[in-house]
Amino acid sequence: MVKKVKLRIVFLLSLILSIVLSVYLILKSLEKDVVYFLSPSDVKNLEKIASKKVRVGGMVKDKSININSDRINFVVTDFKNEINVSYSGSVPNLFSENKGVVVEGFLQDRNYLKAVKILAKHDENYMPPEVKEALGGK
Repeated sequence: MVKKVKLRIVFLLSLILSIVLSVYLILKSLEKDVVYFLSPSDVKNLEKIASKKVRVGGMVKDKSININSDRINFVVTDFKNEINVSYSGSVPNLFSENKGVVVEGFLQDRNYLKAVKILAKHDENYMPPEVKEALGGK
């Protein structure tokens, strides 16, 4: 081969190798920040409880909220399985029974999650209470 062709091949191979290596390093560094989303049924079916942070989503079970002086305990359900959650901190305004919630924290076992964050969900028809009241409570 001509020297010019060899130089181009070496350049292209080194470029491809550096791109592959860069993508690998980026994905590897982001791996520690990934938070997996699970339902209570997914948690029950886990083979091994990891020490990584997880997000469990579902509905807050009716009559399951128990507020102590510094903790709130409640049950998240997907209507097939349930998981008990314990949380210490401020609770979002939208958090209530029979409403959707995503809880971020660490699994202690298949039945218990120690939460560090609560993310209350709402549907597309949600209207803040202040706006609803200003519109005449419709």
